[in-house]
Amino acid sequence: MTNAVTTTDLVKKYGSTRALNGLTISIPNYAVTGLVGANGAGKTTWMMSVAGFLRTNSGQINLLNSGPFKPEIHCGRISILPQDSALPEESYPLETLVHYARLQGLGKSAALKTAKDILTEVHLADRMSSTIRSLSHGMRKRVMIAQCFIGFPELILLDEPLSGLDPKEVANMRNFILKRGKAQTIVISSHNLNDIELLCDYVAFFKQGKSASLTTVAEITNKSGLLTYALTGSPGSMKALGALLPECTFTLNQRSNELSCLFKPSLMPAAKLNATLIPHLLQSTEIITITSGATLENQIMSEF
Repeated sequence: MTNAVTTTDLVKKYGSTRALNGLTISIPNYAVTGLVGANGAGKTTWMMSVAGFLRTNSGQINLLNSGPFKPEIHCGRISILPQDSALPEESYPLETLVHYARLQGLGKSAALKTAKDILTEVHLADRMSSTIRSLSHGMRKRVMIAQCFIGFPELILLDEPLSGLDPKEVANMRNFILKRGKAQTIVISSHNLNDIELLCDYVAFFKQGKSASLTTVAEITNKSGLLTYALTGSPGSMKALGALLPECTFTLNQRSNELSCLFKPSLMPAAKLNATLIPHLLQSTEIITITSGATLENQIMSEF
């Protein structure tokens, strides 16, 4: 696996407080990685340090395999959306994005086309020439997200990008980001674990500014090795289930009538498991839903 960013033993102090306290992490190339942690865990400080907005006290940053941020090397290759960023209120979305496209080296016609296309994609085609002042908070956020992708930077850092958006636009912006995740490296910091689960290939856990663990979302939610059956009644004898599928481990939540089945896909593919288990369950109860894996929210509680 190649990495877009590697930080090693990174320390950032604010007086006696260490916002980063020896944080080591590598961010995979061409994937979407989510940063998860409590307030003050160091997620925003790490992003700002990688982007060159903050000077760290010690440690190493290797950005796009060319050392720490340097304008002459990384200009146009990295973009960032800070959580509390803002746009000039008397500017216009189209004008603003054309300006940034020109800074990225695009010619006049290419900058105009790119700006129009991306504003249309974030559902702002009818507000291209409105003042930023007249836009809602969610509309402004969508302009700023669009700005981050102008010029096709290699690395995009997004701090709480979907906060303040209505549900329809959250879904649209998820699709907008997902379309780009295989061609660009995207890092998202968010307290919304559902967004992290739906958007990200990897998740990194930050704890008190210290070293972060990195794993795939599929691994932590056990998507490939856990099935949960919501039932209308009892599944019958648990011993009978164990005898039917000895390769699996069953747990019954009697309060919710949810039957969890842990299995190893290499030994028992999910399709084969269901072909055996479902007819057995239907002899004594009805199945309401079948869910693959656990939610990130449930699995993550052990990390904090």
